Amino acid sequence: MDVAAVFECLIALPIFRARLIQAAGRAIAEADVARLAALVFMHDIGKLHPGFQAKGRADLAPWKNGSVNHSSAGAGFMLQAYQNGGHPFRPIVSALTLWGEVTDSLLMAIFAHHGRPVEPSMTHQGDWPIFPGYDWYVCAESMADLCQTAFPAAFAAEQEFPENPALIHLVAGLTALADWVGSDAQYFPFNDNPDASYPATARKAAAMAIKAIGLDISGLLPSTDFGVVSGFTTPNAAQLSIGQTSLHSRLVILEAETGSGKTEAALWRFAQLFAAGQVSGLYFAVPTRAAARQLHGRVNAAMRRLFRGGAPEAVLAIPGMRVAGDAMGQMLPGFETRWDDATAPVPARWAAEHATRFLAATVAVGTVDQAMLAGLQVKHAHLRGAAMARSLLVVDEVHASDIYMTEVVSALLQGHLAIGGHAMLMSATLGSRARARYLGTGQPDFAAAVAAPYPMVWANPQPPVAFADQTERSKKVSMDVRQTMDAAPLALEAIKAAANGARVLVIRNTVSAAIATFQAVQGAGCTSLLMQLNGGPALHHSRFAAEDRQLLDTAVAAMLSTSKDRPQKGCIVIGSQTLEQSLDIDADLLITDLCPVDVLLQRIGRLHRHSLPRPYGFDLPRAIVLCPEGGLDRLTKPEFENGLGGWNTPTGLNGIYTDLAAVELTRRQIHLHPVWQIPAISRALVEAATHPEPQAALITEKGGAWEIYDRTLAGKMAAERGMGQMGVLQRHKPFPDRFKSDDEKIMTRLGAQGPVLHLSPNTIGPFGMPIHSITLPAHWVHGPVPDIALVPEPTKGGFIFAVGENRFLYSRQGIDRLSGDKS
Repeated sequence: MDVAAVFECLIALPIFRARLIQAAGRAIAEADVARLAALVFMHDIGKLHPGFQAKGRADLAPWKNGSVNHSSAGAGFMLQAYQNGGHPFRPIVSALTLWGEVTDSLLMAIFAHHGRPVEPSMTHQGDWPIFPGYDWYVCAESMADLCQTAFPAAFAAEQEFPENPALIHLVAGLTALADWVGSDAQYFPFNDNPDASYPATARKAAAMAIKAIGLDISGLLPSTDFGVVSGFTTPNAAQLSIGQTSLHSRLVILEAETGSGKTEAALWRFAQLFAAGQVSGLYFAVPTRAAARQLHGRVNAAMRRLFRGGAPEAVLAIPGMRVAGDAMGQMLPGFETRWDDATAPVPARWAAEHATRFLAATVAVGTVDQAMLAGLQVKHAHLRGAAMARSLLVVDEVHASDIYMTEVVSALLQGHLAIGGHAMLMSATLGSRARARYLGTGQPDFAAAVAAPYPMVWANPQPPVAFADQTERSKKVSMDVRQTMDAAPLALEAIKAAANGARVLVIRNTVSAAIATFQAVQGAGCTSLLMQLNGGPALHHSRFAAEDRQLLDTAVAAMLSTSKDRPQKGCIVIGSQTLEQSLDIDADLLITDLCPVDVLLQRIGRLHRHSLPRPYGFDLPRAIVLCPEGGLDRLTKPEFENGLGGWNTPTGLNGIYTDLAAVELTRRQIHLHPVWQIPAISRALVEAATHPEPQAALITEKGGAWEIYDRTLAGKMAAERGMGQMGVLQRHKPFPDRFKSDDEKIMTRLGAQGPVLHLSPNTIGPFGMPIHSITLPAHWVHGPVPDIALVPEPTKGGFIFAVGENRFLYSRQGIDRLSGDKS
């Protein structure tokens, strides 16, 4: 009853009710609400099974060692009621038959409230045994009576219920969300003897609960004044174009140069949609954890300006972290959280206390992976999707070079928009191929793609709107090419620039290349020029513990600060792709490996990002691009060099930037245009390297090994596209009988996540701070890993730990292998 009462309250909220109506394709009457709530009331009916009761009852010893899944047992219970005329739930199921064939699907969706579809257990049908002291039949009669008493309108209605799959998927997610809330003893204390008055008690508690935890935002009204939203006086051209876009356009794509204020444009649209009653939440998705941490503070500050006197705290949606507003939380036994600024539980931070609930926050900032989990066939996908249905979904820095991610995000958007959700995509480098996929339109030919204005706002169903970028946003970047990717010469070039006062950003394609460059600077005796953290040098990449990544993120933001008051002191910040997107950092000089043009433009976006004082000789933006010595032809064998090309595996081509045609066309654009005037030529650059027509022309020109490699790559791309399509949760299709993968962690990005290793308490990391776990690259360890906390062996500059026969070192350079499989 608690869960059913929460469900009633949720679908009474204006946004959830609007999404329900859109999904149903017709008005939702109060009788429909009662019917849905009555079905949700039955979500745990399988707990009547003696095998489940035995988990907490000593008198049911014969079932003590049995394993009963109560969701499967519930499905079997209802099938039994259909087949048995004397079953206590026979009056219930007789009424259900009047609602149409959809009832079975709805029931199965509701029984999936623990995160995945269930199959009716055949072993749980038939006559369940009755034991002295426990008569499930009597309990079932009591529940059947209460169901009919609590929801009388459900059993008086005869109109068939809508059969739309989108509705059933949405109900599945809302049921799971209601189950999380309704299971909270803080609002619903245990009652072992409920009477006929209990439904009223549960409904009162449910209304209090959803208000306290922030799902009911009635009374919150934001300012829609741009100055309040952004902290700036007037909007620029990009922001004004978004501000003038119709609120009836549920998908908006903003293409504009990095640093053009896209974040403020997105926040302004959120404020407008919220004030108009079209959304009641915001999820801001960015590519990396570093970007999420940096953006979180900006969004939280904006919320304080928008909602004066009761602003929702922005949740940082990074698994393993509990951050709401400025407060940090620590997990305690019993699923409780201790907040550093409070001595008692803080109900409004409910969504921040578990990764599954992140998308239920009124405002959250996190990685795009959290949103993608709502679009994949993974545990709790329906809960995440239903929670996000009320929000404006903002995805920052979408681009063309990741086919798998494009497929998953496209499917996620399709389901989100189909029930009335709103989304905004932002990019400085979106090619026409990916844009057409998101908008559901045909791809233009090459000439038309290049001719499309830039910057631009695309909105369904409005026509696209071009706008003039401000001249101060334009920059001319000198593109200097080096025909080597070796660490030593680039380290000397970085040292020379830093010694002359420049803040140098070095982005390598791989972690190993970043470490080699870091070591080369140290070997040259210039350790003091490197980014410093807690008394020593540091670099930035993905192979650090989460706690240390947070320290490194902060250090990078300080060394490459965007403040005009930053100290004029040279330094070298070295990292991998973790530094290339969505970060508001500003370098005087960029040194980068060659990569596809959309990625390269993202990296250039960290160069001269703002109008700041520059050291002598670095007043004009310059990017040094490191290319493979001898060109790319040899990589078609295939070979792999510092992120370019790939290697063959039993499952196909593997690598990082495997699209050699896109890389070669990018290299040619650098030679054709020694100076890149951005954003004037941004559109032409992206299309010249990513559009199918110039890629096909290049393959024809090269012939031979390039044609063979292209066929291999086509197979890989088809497989990635197929993997994306196979793994997505298609909400326009019937509710699935089961998810296609039993793994709870289908990849949100290609490249499987490695095992998470838990460390013994009081483990201190190389930067002097406690750390709790480490994630290894997936290909470093094969087979199971220990499920107990590892005890590291201290060593100079870090510690050593072992997993089976493999030994690893964790130091200021990150995780490295000391022994074991070196492939």
